[in-house]
Amino acid sequence: MQIQVGALAHEDLLQRSDGEPSAHVAARVAQASDRQLARQGKHNNLLSGSEMENHCKPDTAGEQMLRTAMIRLNWSARAYHRVLKVARTIADLADSPVIKQTHVAEAIQYRRALREQ
Repeated sequence: MQIQVGALAHEDLLQRSDGEPSAHVAARVAQASDRQLARQGKHNNLLSGSEMENHCKPDTAGEQMLRTAMIRLNWSARAYHRVLKVARTIADLADSPVIKQTHVAEAIQYRRALREQ
């Protein structure tokens, strides 16, 4: 997955905080990877449809949001599953055992951003 990030004006860039150190991000990614392997024996992107049924169930609000997006954005089943896998990964990065509506919303935004390029 690639996300395009627009350029910031020099003034805005100079006023921003440093953000999260790369080492912290790398540690969080490694922990999310470990969670995936412990839970299902493989990374989220390799899950089959039946495995997704067991490991990628969003909460009620997340499921409703995902279904609404699928209908409104005319997604195929493949697109639906890809977004669900990304939402599962976002939940793993947040150390959340449950895929919540916020995780689904973020995954939908990534999908929409990629389509608008």
